[in-house]
Amino acid sequence: MKKVIALLLALMLMLGLVACGGGEETTEPEGGEGGESTAEPYKAALLLNGTLGDKSFYDSANEGLTRLRDELGADVFDFKVEQMGGTTADEPKWEPTLLDYCDSGEYDVIIMGTWQMAAPLAKAAAEYPDQKFMFFDEAFDFAGNGNPSNIYNILYKQNEDSYLVGAAAAMMTTDETLEKVNPDDAVIGFLGGMDNAVINDFLLGYIQGAKDTNPDIKIAIGWVGDFVNSATGKDIAMAQYQNGVDVGYNVAGNAGLGQIEAAKEMDKYAFGVDSDQAALLPDFADWIPTSALKNVGNSLYAAIKEDMAGTLAYGTTVTYGFAEGGVALVKDAHYEEMVPENIRTTLEELEQKIVNGEITVMTSSNMTTEEIDEIKASVALQ
Repeated sequence: MKKVIALLLALMLMLGLVACGGGEETTEPEGGEGGESTAEPYKAALLLNGTLGDKSFYDSANEGLTRLRDELGADVFDFKVEQMGGTTADEPKWEPTLLDYCDSGEYDVIIMGTWQMAAPLAKAAAEYPDQKFMFFDEAFDFAGNGNPSNIYNILYKQNEDSYLVGAAAAMMTTDETLEKVNPDDAVIGFLGGMDNAVINDFLLGYIQGAKDTNPDIKIAIGWVGDFVNSATGKDIAMAQYQNGVDVGYNVAGNAGLGQIEAAKEMDKYAFGVDSDQAALLPDFADWIPTSALKNVGNSLYAAIKEDMAGTLAYGTTVTYGFAEGGVALVKDAHYEEMVPENIRTTLEELEQKIVNGEITVMTSSNMTTEEIDEIKASVALQ
């Protein structure tokens, strides 16, 4: 009996020492029970002044974030997409929605793009200096807004891959081996969403690539007035095709899908933009030779990984072109099937010359409106 009591006393003493922190130190696996992480994931909010489903610009942004979440796991990185709509009627809610997201304090970074969000972003960055922002596809005026240190600005050299599209279009429209063209008419088309700096950057590259290939080329230029109305885009493109255009280029978001529909109906060509539209729109692939990629998704993917590592340089602007992998022409089996080899070889040479600096592509960023209008007039149909 005494031995039993002694054992009980010894056991109680040992338990008491553990409870008071005595004896051997015990540690729990890092991250909590079972080694699982208890840290909150890095969270991003992607605010679209438009909607997903454009098979282009916004879908590219969403794809990049989705890829990062799939790679890291939602317990490490997660994001939310807010589709605010892209019509004039939607515009009044863009700024309040942005400010609501800032006010929540829930997101490590809030991401948005396009020139229409520049003013709301400037206000939000000033009112919420501890909130981080990424702004893509439009230059942010740091100096004019007090040099905020909580914005990372991402731009793209869309003029570079548009140069290749212009060169390809100029060669294709007079290529006697292609069934969808009339080689006697050196006329190509361009469908833009809105007449602004970024879309004009596409257009200037397209014009230069076409004129460097054929100085006598003419370009039918049409503007939808927004990036949403595909019916209007289709009407403009139909008129262009009916008036001699046989190769077009759509740079109009959702509205640009109208040009692709028109190309199919008229049995003409329409170059895709921002995403691989031939792959995304298989029923229309036979009319899409290739697409000029703006790798929005890749740039956001890379920027967030840098931010998670604590190395992203907020308060600065970065620009991605061919050399940085920010823009590209889709070159796959479909492209090889659709575009004659001699044209593909020429495009490879032109791309290398751009990367090497042998060709400098015009950009709207250093041109006046009058200068841009003069260049447009130089290729206009009479």
